[in-house]
Amino acid sequence: MAERTHPGFEGAGADGELTLIDADVHQRWADESEIVQYLPERYRDDGLVLPTLLYRNPGGYFKDDEFTDDGGTPGSDLEKIVDDHLDRYGIDYAMFTGNSWLNLGAVPNRDYAGAVAEAYNRWLIEECLSVDERFLGSIFVPVRDPDRAAELIGEYGEHPQVRQVMLPGGSEVPYGRPQYWPIYEAAQEQNLAVAVHPFSEGHGVSNPPTGAGHPNNYIEWHTLLGTIFMGQLASMITEGVFVEYPELRVAFIEGGYGWVPHFMWRMDKNWKGLRSQVPWLEKPPSEYIREQVWFASQPVEEPERPDHHSHLMEMMHAEETLIFASDYPHWDGDSPVWGLPPMDDGLERAVRYENAQRLWDLPADPGDLA
Repeated sequence: MAERTHPGFEGAGADGELTLIDADVHQRWADESEIVQYLPERYRDDGLVLPTLLYRNPGGYFKDDEFTDDGGTPGSDLEKIVDDHLDRYGIDYAMFTGNSWLNLGAVPNRDYAGAVAEAYNRWLIEECLSVDERFLGSIFVPVRDPDRAAELIGEYGEHPQVRQVMLPGGSEVPYGRPQYWPIYEAAQEQNLAVAVHPFSEGHGVSNPPTGAGHPNNYIEWHTLLGTIFMGQLASMITEGVFVEYPELRVAFIEGGYGWVPHFMWRMDKNWKGLRSQVPWLEKPPSEYIREQVWFASQPVEEPERPDHHSHLMEMMHAEETLIFASDYPHWDGDSPVWGLPPMDDGLERAVRYENAQRLWDLPADPGDLA
């Protein structure tokens, strides 16, 4: 286990076990040739042809001190992640969520998207996870080709450090539709969580990133990321995904969590009056959320008064549903020490590691994964 060097939370880890799990660490390649070498020969000359984000952040996307010593892209030096992030803050596990520009859900060519997903997964396992036993992996899949996605989950999901399947926030149709169910079946069979993370929304063949259409600028897009998650989660609940797959575990990462109480209340209220439309739901929607859905903390909500945040945590049942995420090394990432507002010890343990441990079914000692 890593030495606890951070000056933060004292309550966790008193038993000598876990103290902190980070749900969102963006590792990436220094050069796309690292991925291209794993592509089938027919695609190597093409390289990585992927839709890019339509909205520019005038301040950039990374923290200045996270660039590598030679000026390379933050997240591309895995030893730097170990030294400057895991060891510095005593992080027991860090979930790799990959390069945010890998917009496979927006690529019209399903075969190419599947080839890139497999190339990424091979690179993840062979070049990244082997560096440190505390690294966890999210495999990528071609969401527009669910059968191929299920094959990749079966092939790469057996690696002990792979604990999650990554889905982009943007899609052609909502994720509750039965066409996606092979993905959930394969994930449940492999005991992997499914994570929805902002990728692909408004790009390529995906729908606009908001119900009102395409935002005008970055601040508008970034503010409304939670609304994408609301649409996907409503679809998964009402279509019966959590009824069909009662062991499936789903995380929503990097879309905030202030919207969660409103979403649960509204869904429960509508279910009471409209349950004839969803007769397969055996209990209120909020109960499926509390049992099978988690939300990552980044970006941490910042209300006008500190007590408002405490009320928010209580209303969303954060002791069951919230997991810590730093979003390393992005510009708005949250510090493992100072990122979370004050909480009582029991709630802080739940948010810092207990909930994530349940989400990914993790042993207390990373060495036991092998």
